[in-house]
Amino acid sequence: MHNSVNHDLALAGKGNPGLMRENSRLSRRLNAVVAGEAMTDPASRGRYATDASIYQMIPEAVVFPRSVEDIEATMDVAREEETPVLPRGGGTSQCGQTVNRAVVLDNSRHLNRILDIDAVKLTARVEPGLVLDELNRALKPHGLWFPVDPSTASRCTLGGMAANNSSGGKSLRYGIMRDNVCAISAILPDGTRAWFNEADPEPGTYASLVTDMRALGRREADEIVARFPKVQRRVGGYNIDALIGNEVNMAHLLVGSEGTLAYFTELELDLAHLPGEKVTGVCHFPTFYAAMDAAQHLVTLNPQAVELIDETMIALGREIMLFRKTIEAFVEGEPAALLLVEFAEGSAEGNAARLAELSQLMGALGFSFGGNGGAWGGVVTVTDNDLQDAIAEYRKSGLNVMMSMKEAGKPISFVEDCAVTLPDLAEYTQGLTDIFARHGTKGTWYAHASVGCLHVRPVLNMRQDKDVKTMRAIAEEAFDLVKQYKGSHSGEHGDGIVRSEFHEKMFGPRIVSAFEEVKARFDPEGLMNPGKIVHAPAMDDRRVFRYGPNYDVPDFETALDWSAWPGAAGGFQGAVEMCNNNGACRKLKGGVMCPSFRATRDERDTTRGRANTLRFAISGQMPGGLTSRAMADTMRFCVSCKACLRECPTGVDMARMKIEVLAAQRKENGLTLADKLIGYLPRYAPKASKVPWLMNLRNKIGPVRRLAEGLTGVSHRRDLPAWSSNPFRDDEAQDTDPDVLLFADVFNRYFEPENLRAAVRVLRAAGGRVAVAQDGSGTALDCGRTLLAVGCVDDARAEARRAIDTTRDAVAKGIPVVGIEPSSILTFRDEFLALCPGPQAQALAEATHTFEEFLAMRPDMPLKPLCRPIYIHGHCHQKAHDAVMPILELLKRVPNAEVHVIESSCCGMAGAFGYAPDTIDVSLKIANLDLFPALEAAPEDAIVVADGTSCRHQIADGTSRRAIHVARLLDHALDV
Repeated sequence: MHNSVNHDLALAGKGNPGLMRENSRLSRRLNAVVAGEAMTDPASRGRYATDASIYQMIPEAVVFPRSVEDIEATMDVAREEETPVLPRGGGTSQCGQTVNRAVVLDNSRHLNRILDIDAVKLTARVEPGLVLDELNRALKPHGLWFPVDPSTASRCTLGGMAANNSSGGKSLRYGIMRDNVCAISAILPDGTRAWFNEADPEPGTYASLVTDMRALGRREADEIVARFPKVQRRVGGYNIDALIGNEVNMAHLLVGSEGTLAYFTELELDLAHLPGEKVTGVCHFPTFYAAMDAAQHLVTLNPQAVELIDETMIALGREIMLFRKTIEAFVEGEPAALLLVEFAEGSAEGNAARLAELSQLMGALGFSFGGNGGAWGGVVTVTDNDLQDAIAEYRKSGLNVMMSMKEAGKPISFVEDCAVTLPDLAEYTQGLTDIFARHGTKGTWYAHASVGCLHVRPVLNMRQDKDVKTMRAIAEEAFDLVKQYKGSHSGEHGDGIVRSEFHEKMFGPRIVSAFEEVKARFDPEGLMNPGKIVHAPAMDDRRVFRYGPNYDVPDFETALDWSAWPGAAGGFQGAVEMCNNNGACRKLKGGVMCPSFRATRDERDTTRGRANTLRFAISGQMPGGLTSRAMADTMRFCVSCKACLRECPTGVDMARMKIEVLAAQRKENGLTLADKLIGYLPRYAPKASKVPWLMNLRNKIGPVRRLAEGLTGVSHRRDLPAWSSNPFRDDEAQDTDPDVLLFADVFNRYFEPENLRAAVRVLRAAGGRVAVAQDGSGTALDCGRTLLAVGCVDDARAEARRAIDTTRDAVAKGIPVVGIEPSSILTFRDEFLALCPGPQAQALAEATHTFEEFLAMRPDMPLKPLCRPIYIHGHCHQKAHDAVMPILELLKRVPNAEVHVIESSCCGMAGAFGYAPDTIDVSLKIANLDLFPALEAAPEDAIVVADGTSCRHQIADGTSRRAIHVARLLDHALDV
């Protein structure tokens, strides 16, 4: 192995997507020596070929080490095979640090333990794969936290943060990663283990290395002082400034080294006390320049953060369901820019005083909401903790919000990380805006105004050579501008491929030579992540791009409508490529996304992993494409919860994409008996319901359960829903001159008809005149949900069309359509638009309401107290469509109601998913993450409400509880 540009480009391949070939020799050797998993199949390697940057380099293998011994064994094999090694955490790097033609070791699956917390010394020892939020959850009971707070805290790992020298919004007060790491245990490329800290080492290999590094520091001290920018946010190159002086901490040299010097196996971190209650002053400005000029004044109030949001991010955020209400709550008018000024003074009085000073300062700067033109502006104070958290989440999602543009061009990271001193910030940002304009583009701005490090991304299309050339020209001019202001070209996100080649421009040849000397001394054979920081390929070499010079997606016919996106296959390409790999789907707590990943910790089971596999499949980079076994395996644990529809800020709708994959596979392979039993349930249910005793026999006879498992695809460990002997009939609700149409779904009609009957009584009690929607043929309407679950899209389209035609006249009269099964009725608002696009489907979607949404709009009903606590588990599709709060609002009408919403992800049942023999274990594991523990902890007399049929059955199977539909609870509470 060699540290050379040519070598690194050879490792990258020639840019032709082609088909990946498996290295069987490497696979055998790795699997023989590691206790963890070693993967060399094309799909697994493809999922680790990209990070959140524009680059793609296909690894030779992916290893999930279970121990330090696994790491050492992998490094030994790689050294012998002359294959580089790349440590990886969350894979959220934006500069290409975590992609290489190497053996990738994913620390996040197994090496994620907290080894020690010392609440007295304020230190913690952790393994490199531990996610930051997991550490902070463990520290919170001690009143502590780790104060480096990048926006990716929900999925970034501590090892990755150290390798990247990460920072966050509060670096003004707490510094960056280098300031908060006190020691690192690491394996050197030759296999030597060493504890990197400030102590003098015992004689040996590591001691010799320390001696050489200290000598380099003494020799280059003057050049370092002269060349390194005098800003906090300087993470470019190696931290050789840490080698200056008498107290040298070798861990600080490793911080920011991007996996190029040694393999981190343990980190010792400095902790801080939690800051206590915070408040935020949202400063509104009439122009972007005015906001940038004000930043230098606002920091004089000693805030812990000053964060920027520009008008583009505000506009995009208003288009995203997840953030729309938040923006409405804190944005006044139409500002050109906002600065979020956050204080944590230790007391309510101190916080209030700071907010008052902030308002006075904004007034002194000439801004008021009563002003006009350049004088308009002011402060919106936010003291509510929930709203502050929502604002912080919105700001942290800045990159993803920017990437939510559906156009082929996207905001691209390459000059997004520069930092200058605050007095220069306004002129610098104006200069960079002018550079963008000269090249026919514009930038979107957000992030860390407090330290002069703003994230800005010009909109470019990386599939077009002309835009790649534009990127190069902008980079050259932008870094010249940064140099003019004596700033840093790499202020937070690291070097990787995108910035490493510019070190000589920014630092000079002598410093770059010192960087190369460091790399050569640590890693003379180039084992560790070559081509980063030194000897890097050109940032615009398309051979290492995700969309290389030969990247192509051929046109093909899709089953659903994807016309809202650009690209081949009617826009399906653009929908798939919306994933920017930022990894929000890897979060382990909060929200719903992504339940299967939370259970398996496998990248395959993230929205990102599935999107990357889809991209490889449709672009010819994976054998078999959409109909391959690898594609089926990738989608197998997707529960179609639709959480990504709401929680992925770029709007990757994996549940809809799964339908497309299922349709392609059904067309290729046909349907199994199990598929037919699921998909065509609405068609055979009327006949089956006439012999419920026969249909229920399977649940009662053990041998039949086991025999039926192989035929029906239903695990013998599950009871099937029991067929009712008295199914719901349409004529039970056909009021004269109806003002609400009730959609009677197949699940409640044939299995739990008492829910529909209760719903009818409640709707009538609310003053409604109810009629069940029917087409006059005697065949019940169907939403097509079961058909979509097995890829029978044409059949589902026919059902959608029948429902649209049947309800057309009522919808035209303004009569709402209401359903009680979330997964069924919300199909009218979602999949119908992709099955039958057009104004009629849109009109039905707008007229469709869940049971609770409709009742929340009606006058109060006479309800009596229930005198028992109520616990609500929201169905995933209710959460995805923001339809859980109406349940809470409705139940609060019950006198003296004590209502709790269970904070949980998916229940894990997900229709047929929880019944299949090969997915039942993951189904139960998902439920055991949050839902089951929350139910077991609830009071014994609690009423559990779950609208989803699947949810109720999962709860019944896995706990001692029995959940009911909200319709039955309200029916019981009716004071009639």
